[in-house]
Amino acid sequence: MRIAVIKKMFGFLIASAVVHTATVSPIVLAQTASLALAAAKKEAEAKGFVFYPSHAEIVTKAQQEGKLRALVQLEGSAPQIAKGFSKKYPFINVYLEDSGAPEAHHRFIRELQAGGKTDWDILNTAIEMYSDYVPLVKKIDILGMAEHKVLQIPTKMVDPRNRDIVILAHAIGVIAYNRELIPDERAPKAWEDFLKPELKGRKFLVDIRPQGMTPLAVGLGEQWLVKYAQGLRQQEPIWFRSQTTSMTGIASGEFALHQLTNYHSCMRVRKKDPRNVLVCKVIEPIPVRPLIAQAVVNNAPHPYSALLFLEYMASPEAQRLLDEYEPHRSSMYVPGSELEKIVNGKKVAVLDTENIHLVSKWMSMIVEAFGFPKADR
Repeated sequence: MRIAVIKKMFGFLIASAVVHTATVSPIVLAQTASLALAAAKKEAEAKGFVFYPSHAEIVTKAQQEGKLRALVQLEGSAPQIAKGFSKKYPFINVYLEDSGAPEAHHRFIRELQAGGKTDWDILNTAIEMYSDYVPLVKKIDILGMAEHKVLQIPTKMVDPRNRDIVILAHAIGVIAYNRELIPDERAPKAWEDFLKPELKGRKFLVDIRPQGMTPLAVGLGEQWLVKYAQGLRQQEPIWFRSQTTSMTGIASGEFALHQLTNYHSCMRVRKKDPRNVLVCKVIEPIPVRPLIAQAVVNNAPHPYSALLFLEYMASPEAQRLLDEYEPHRSSMYVPGSELEKIVNGKKVAVLDTENIHLVSKWMSMIVEAFGFPKADR
């Protein structure tokens, strides 16, 4: 009842502000904002979430904590990210560590499920184990705090189903080819082009761990995806595993074409390609999937510092570092990021938090349609 009254008062004040824009005082605007935050806090708490209504209070509490330990998934930008965060918050002693391979994730999940004490404040949610991580996250209404500008995080970056996990970077799928072996005008222009007769018989690479293909189930449907995977199998491709090794092979001329690789993997090698023969080509619909998802650990010893770190990672500054040093592993929802520029105005197939729980299922369906191949290399 009290929430309803507050919302009614808030609505009245907004209506009054529209009619009397020129006469509204700063005091009234501050009261309006205060009422809105109070209502959001009550609503969040009613759903079992914590809601911090003041950014200044978060900073003050983080000063008292003075420390942050975060598990991250950063390949080249960790030193720059740590340096940038420390410059913004010099009173926080920050330590970043790679979250490791799937085995390390399984071990960490078991430890948290056992309820033991942890030294970690930020967890890195492996996308294929996303559902396992959700119950281990501290229920902070990050989405609500972003909506009310307590945290400067674009709201589209926050999981709307759970409200406490931030998708900080995406991966987009592209094709890669050597333009000396395949002229630009003959390169595939659609995903179905890989099923053409002239590409049969070890003419292109296919990754046996096909997480990059899973967004196509969203854009084109499960039936299309399975049929397409079966068609790729019939083309008798070169089954491969390592993204970096395959891109290096294409740049050197050992291979001609890759059916679907990560844009950031391709660009990492392309930046070192002295002959500029490696091409990272976008095909629509562009498959987009979450790559880096982070949240505050349920029993984190430094939760306020953790929130400031998530906010920093979502900032244009940190996103530029991801684009420069990862490279090109940023969020499509941050204006000016490399991925935002690529997908802008294009047709995309986005694997988001509404269907992220289907990743393992779709990967299994693809591998089965492939015929459970083993890597040739």
